[in-house]
Amino acid sequence: MINVESGIFQRTELLIGKKKLDTISQKKIIIFGMGGVGSWCAESLVRTGIKKLTIVDSDRICMTNINRQLHATMLSVGEVKTEVMKKRLLEINPHAEINAIQEIYSKETHDSFHLESYDYIIDAIDSLSNKVHLIRMATRTKARFFSSMGASLKVDPTRIRVGEFWEVKGCPLASIIRKRIRGGDFPAKKFLCVFSDEVLQNKGSGYSCGSDTCLCPKTKNITGNPELANHEWCSTKAKIHGTTAHITAIFGFTLAGLVIQSIYKDK
Repeated sequence: MINVESGIFQRTELLIGKKKLDTISQKKIIIFGMGGVGSWCAESLVRTGIKKLTIVDSDRICMTNINRQLHATMLSVGEVKTEVMKKRLLEINPHAEINAIQEIYSKETHDSFHLESYDYIIDAIDSLSNKVHLIRMATRTKARFFSSMGASLKVDPTRIRVGEFWEVKGCPLASIIRKRIRGGDFPAKKFLCVFSDEVLQNKGSGYSCGSDTCLCPKTKNITGNPELANHEWCSTKAKIHGTTAHITAIFGFTLAGLVIQSIYKDK
């Protein structure tokens, strides 16, 4: 019988060797946020050999996600993001252990995620307060933590960078997060972020796909958390910014690259 995984990861093993590939397959990773950044990150990790992956997001796929989110198509509108992503990842590697959680990460729910049980924690959250809380909690664990800063209002891929959180320059989101953090507990350790110093202006009509003007149905007659059946983040945001697929994808791929590079270099 043909070993399916040996075929899937033949090119990866050729580059990094069987020992490192085996190490990659044993690492436990959790990604918070399956949007424009997190979805591409998850795909890259599984295609590279990660097998123990937990993906977290509370939302369902919206029509406005299609321009930048990997799992968003006209056929998946209204479905639970984590479930659609899990199905796709298992189509890539049926032997992967994908834990899909439809939940909001917050101060009230963070204990349920058992952050201390992971080797890597990846932050691709949009909500500012929840992002700040995750930074504080994740840096208290032994896990290596990587975070995405703002990926909206950008078109130039050459300005995407990786930097230590306190040294990130030109990113408004990073500045806001640092200000909030200074008002409370500081991160327990340093961590790397993906960011860009490009900040463009919205030039579109400026309408919001919120609860009153939603462009698509949020629910279908499918499985999912009933308490989150009609939940969507658009109506809770003060302002929605324009985004493009190539930028969010590079952010996600870079986060995945930081994980793989970390494992590859770890002796």
